[in-house]
Amino acid sequence: MDGPVTLRRPQRADARRNYDALLAAARDAFAEKGADASLEDIAKRAGVGIGTLYRNFPARQDLFEAVYVEEINQLAAAAEAAASLPPWEALRVWLQRFVAYAVTKRAIIDLLNRDSEMFRSCRVVMYAAGEPLFARAQQAGEVRADASFDDVLRLVSGLTSAAFVDDAQRDRVLEFALDGIRATG
Repeated sequence: MDGPVTLRRPQRADARRNYDALLAAARDAFAEKGADASLEDIAKRAGVGIGTLYRNFPARQDLFEAVYVEEINQLAAAAEAAASLPPWEALRVWLQRFVAYAVTKRAIIDLLNRDSEMFRSCRVVMYAAGEPLFARAQQAGEVRADASFDDVLRLVSGLTSAAFVDDAQRDRVLEFALDGIRATG
């Protein structure tokens, strides 16, 4: 799936695996330790040397942007995968993936250029992915008529700023919030 910004993945299969492993390791490291996560730790988590990291991401900013774009691409893929589910379930599944995206975004947002074309394109892709799921659930009478897609994104984004004991608690709190947007009887 093409994303809002084409990532320059290496052509060779082994190099592409290393690139993808670096993105996954960086996402996890940023979510755990914030934007100050060590590049050496990221390379180690990915099972590659620091030279491989710098060959793929010459500047730390390149890694931040690639992780962000990859998160948006995965968010769009999640919407595509959920589209065949019943309306409420499709929206719920997508919002669960949105929470994971928001955790990573929160860790690196201050280091991204919010005025850049990349950032604007990512926002367009994110809305294009989730808004149809929201609209379908709302049209099916599953979501409150007075809620907007932006309202729901802000509600769910707010959840990611809280510290949770564990993922299970975060998931429970998300379900409480989703109960609040659900249309009643």
